[in-house]
Amino acid sequence: MDRFLLMQCFARTAEMGSFSAAARDLGLSQPNVSRYVAALESHLHRRLLQRSTRKLHLTPEGERYYAEARRILDAVAEAESSLRSEVAPAGLLRVACPTALAHEFVMPLVPSFLRANPDLELDLQISDRFVNLIDEGAELALRIGELSDSALRARRIGVFKRVCVAETGYIAARGTPHTPEDLGQHDCIVYSLLSTGAVWRFSRIEVPVSGRLRVNSPQAVREAALAGLGVALGPSWLFEDGLRTGRLRRVLRGYEAPPVPIHMLYVANRLLPRRAVAFMDFIADAFSRVEALNATA
Repeated sequence: MDRFLLMQCFARTAEMGSFSAAARDLGLSQPNVSRYVAALESHLHRRLLQRSTRKLHLTPEGERYYAEARRILDAVAEAESSLRSEVAPAGLLRVACPTALAHEFVMPLVPSFLRANPDLELDLQISDRFVNLIDEGAELALRIGELSDSALRARRIGVFKRVCVAETGYIAARGTPHTPEDLGQHDCIVYSLLSTGAVWRFSRIEVPVSGRLRVNSPQAVREAALAGLGVALGPSWLFEDGLRTGRLRRVLRGYEAPPVPIHMLYVANRLLPRRAVAFMDFIADAFSRVEALNATA
């Protein structure tokens, strides 16, 4: 049996979540797609998909196989495209993106990007969870902060400042912190997914912080700050509206840590499809024109 066809059926089923949707996309019958995926599982002696009445889910073995299958299918598509001298990016592009960055900057750009690339599908995976590009099949990931994974390549596409803020009513009731050490006497809104945990990094010092509220969303940090629940740390653009209206005030000026980079990541030893290059160039160009994403020390 055609191993390439089996791989295509499996990959599209994993991407669309059902045999019937994959069948429509591939121009095949639903029973054939189901049979081809079963044949692939039989050949590999591994269960790749967990069947349920509502939706199919990848097993751990299926996740690993999908990442490699997607890489092979993309390499074949790219080779064929080069021979046909096609210039238009096409196919399905998966991009992982942190929530605040996605909602504030990336999603407003998506309509223009899709209009400019009518043969391309975009699967924007919005989450603050750490996405493993090697194992999970995403071709690109936007990541905030310094990098350490040598298996990935990175293109720097922006840089921003982190600032400390508090709501004016909170400051009136609790006073203004003048040094980072003063935060020990304040309620701090702790973003639980911060890479340093409940430790805030400033230019010359790191301090542990605590408070009555921990959240796992940058937007929730902003909402809590506006509600007067404590001192917040985050990107300057996250608090822009509150600072402009006067509801929020900057505190600890002069102690800010160096600006934080934003990178677009991709796997070093994997062929980067034209659609991924097109997205990276598009976002990098758009970000270069946003003042908040081009901070200086």
